[in-house]
Amino acid sequence: MVSSDTTTTTSTTTITTSSTLSPPPPPVVVSPCAACKILRRRCIEKCVLAPYFPPNEPLKFTTAHRVFGASNIIKMLQELPESQRADAVSSMVYEANSRIRDPVYGCAGTICQLHKQVSELQAQLAKAQAEILNMQCQQSNLVALICMEMTHSQQPISPLSTTTSQQVLVDDYFMNNNTPSFQTNDVFFDDANIGSVVWEPLWT
Repeated sequence: MVSSDTTTTTSTTTITTSSTLSPPPPPVVVSPCAACKILRRRCIEKCVLAPYFPPNEPLKFTTAHRVFGASNIIKMLQELPESQRADAVSSMVYEANSRIRDPVYGCAGTICQLHKQVSELQAQLAKAQAEILNMQCQQSNLVALICMEMTHSQQPISPLSTTTSQQVLVDDYFMNNNTPSFQTNDVFFDDANIGSVVWEPLWT
């Protein structure tokens, strides 16, 4: 009975000692955002810049900070609802890049160039549509002409027109060849000229 109590006490002491000697979990180190790192300030838990300028994208904040300044960026983000802050940061970074590339016009020069390209493409589209319409009209006229010719070729030829055409061909033939007509050379016998005809005997 005494040995069992001693064993239980020893095991409990061992568990307590092992739990006491286990190393504590490492502390969670929160890296400051790119904005706070560049500005060299402490990044607080509710930093307004942290969600939009992560530590692995320092150039993003450097570009925006160079044109707008940190105070203006923070002020604009605080005046906007959270649903629009990401789009605002993207716009600021794009405009800052445009201003660095073109200090005179900035993003306005890019917008004008894009408007010019849109106008040129619209003109090309209108020209292509006009050409397509013209080709469709030509095709419609050609189809109508073909249908008209097929309709004329399929009309039946009447017998009267065939007879008339044959008579015209015959008359043209006689007129061109100066062939006398049989009606002008017919010999008509009557009682007056029968007596004047001299009949020769058939035998002597």
